[in-house]
Amino acid sequence: MRSIQALQPDTVESLLTAAGAAPSIHNTQPWRFHLDRDSQVLEVHSVPERTLPQTDPTHRAQYLSVGAAVFNLRLAAVHLGLRPEARLLPDLTRPGLLATVRLTEHLGADDQDQAPGLYDAIAQRHTSRKPFTGRPVPEPIVAEMTAAAHAAGARLYIPDHAGTRRLLRLTAAAEARNHAHTARTAETRNWVHAPGADSSYGIPVTALGPPDAAGRMPMRDFTGLPPAGRRPAVWFERHVQMAMLWTSHDRRDDWLRAGQALQYVLLTATARGLRTSLLHQAMEWPDLRAATALPRHKRCHPQMLIRFGYGPDGTPTPRARGRTATQPGT
Repeated sequence: MRSIQALQPDTVESLLTAAGAAPSIHNTQPWRFHLDRDSQVLEVHSVPERTLPQTDPTHRAQYLSVGAAVFNLRLAAVHLGLRPEARLLPDLTRPGLLATVRLTEHLGADDQDQAPGLYDAIAQRHTSRKPFTGRPVPEPIVAEMTAAAHAAGARLYIPDHAGTRRLLRLTAAAEARNHAHTARTAETRNWVHAPGADSSYGIPVTALGPPDAAGRMPMRDFTGLPPAGRRPAVWFERHVQMAMLWTSHDRRDDWLRAGQALQYVLLTATARGLRTSLLHQAMEWPDLRAATALPRHKRCHPQMLIRFGYGPDGTPTPRARGRTATQPGT
């Protein structure tokens, strides 16, 4: 396939704005983009200064975040009529280069709109840390989400009531450990900022959610404050609907694929009117992450727990502007 002519600046900005709207742990946005204008290849690099050494020492969550950005980039390219060819970890001599997306010839009419509504869902998707209604999600929508994960190289496990309780207990145990870990608490708090703060990264306090009055839903406490200093507790949905995203292997490229699968699932849910939030706490402790794996399944490597349902929209978090994200690769 032949490469396209030089991309226009507004096209590049649209691509990078879409990529930068991906979810990332603590909204660190741990990616940097570089466009090689000769080859029309967009390089996606990791950003060492936006890592979480306490919470994410292996950088697995960072790779998930970058994978989600790559998926958005690919989706935006197709929306603009371009054919994206993505490669993961294309150059082992450059460990910070996590992916490349080569933009080739324009798509034909039959190649476009294979997943209607997903591109619009990029701007609509926001993590909702608020209570959901508990209204059951129809099975066809859950099947769409499961198929999306599979198409991107991962799997989506939908637990029954007992399985859901088990995953919530493990998440609660991880949240308790995080809260008792001074260094992790301080690291997390560093990514929370006051309303109106001049920051393109992190989470404004207005986007944080309340604790569950019943104690069933272990939402992350970003502030590390004692109970008296937190938001008033409210009642969350009694019957939690959740899914576990997992892969058969646990290598760096698997993390990137899992990130793409995660975003595919989240956008599918958003396009169908659902709200989502991510429960990552148990993934941050090796023993608890291992305990979330499917019983009697030797090749199940959990990557993320996803809470989904109907309810209020989430509060948008800041993003670095697409046109300022293009920098020389590192």
